[in-house]
Amino acid sequence: MNIHPFAAVRPNVKDAASVASVPYDVVDTEEAKALAAGNPKSFLHVSRPEIDLPEGTDCSSPEAYAQARKALDALVADGTLIRDGEPKFYAYRQTMGSHSQTGIVATFDTQDYLAGVLKQHEKTRKDKEDDRTRHIETLAAHTGPAFLTYRDDKAIDLIVADACSKAPLYDFVAPDGIGHTVWEIAPASACTADELVELFARIPVAYIADGHHRSAAASRYAKEHNFEGESRWFMAVIFPASQLKILAYNRLVTDLNGLSDYEFMSELSKVFTIGKRGTRNCRMYFRGKWTDLSWDIPAGTDVVGSLDVSYLQDKLLAPVLGIGDPRTDKRISFMGGIRGDAALAAKVDSGENAVAFAMEPVTVEEMMSIADAGAIMPPKSTWFEPKLRSGLFVHTV
Repeated sequence: MNIHPFAAVRPNVKDAASVASVPYDVVDTEEAKALAAGNPKSFLHVSRPEIDLPEGTDCSSPEAYAQARKALDALVADGTLIRDGEPKFYAYRQTMGSHSQTGIVATFDTQDYLAGVLKQHEKTRKDKEDDRTRHIETLAAHTGPAFLTYRDDKAIDLIVADACSKAPLYDFVAPDGIGHTVWEIAPASACTADELVELFARIPVAYIADGHHRSAAASRYAKEHNFEGESRWFMAVIFPASQLKILAYNRLVTDLNGLSDYEFMSELSKVFTIGKRGTRNCRMYFRGKWTDLSWDIPAGTDVVGSLDVSYLQDKLLAPVLGIGDPRTDKRISFMGGIRGDAALAAKVDSGENAVAFAMEPVTVEEMMSIADAGAIMPPKSTWFEPKLRSGLFVHTV
């Protein structure tokens, strides 16, 4: 696997907390507008530029991309963002309660992505790839890092630990309570940088945890530019697999597909043990109360079919509730586990949905095994927390 230091465009120290923002794809326009209100330095002005355009402006319109470029240029012009004098690697730690994870910020080879060295576990949508590719093209930059993981390597851990023993470059707690700390590991001219490159060259594969569309768009941009110069490389943060935390990705269904409550519960009882915990489990919120559902996976079931979300989809959502393709069906929606049971229940109690399913989280090992097998997970199977902040690093191409 190839990694490369890069000359980051990044916030000056005093503005880092103001600049750092949630990723573009975890908030809608109104949420982004509320988060950026009163903060002209927020990177949401770059990643969700429609918040500064007339109401109703399409976030994928030419006007939105042009506004994103304008916002990025303004942050550079007023000194909020500065450019490093030479390429570097960084360590980036996130702390959420008692959980922390520390990764390496670097650029990664799009040719590794195309060759399958950077393994995927999700399908991408062309419209979202188009959006990210246009964003890179207009801004001449990767503005949000992909999120990668690899099986732990003790020698790499030692380099990161040494960097983190020194004074940090940034250290702040975001309004949502997540701590973000960044250290410089080494400039490209240092022996440590050469060592990191050599160590990662021995890592056979890495895995895209989050950021499939960013990675796909980066490879498209690189091909369009003949892999020349910085166009070949895209920005990501890579974490040891043992440090990652995956939360559940829960399901909400708008109606019972014409079934009465009795008929629905009757069908449910054919595929689940109701009211008991078992080998595999999820929980259902229906008619004002939570109920345990459990089941067993038949011997010989493949790794994708063994996932809880696969069982729910194959045994209930498709045959009983008529949701054949959860990627496109408007009757199903998804909610990250970070929002908790109360948010799921509220969606049902409001009448917006008929039933909710709180899933057990997929394990990191399951995700990697599926990617190793060249298989694809069902949509919305993994919700990684904490999310990487955007704006702390920009990679210009």
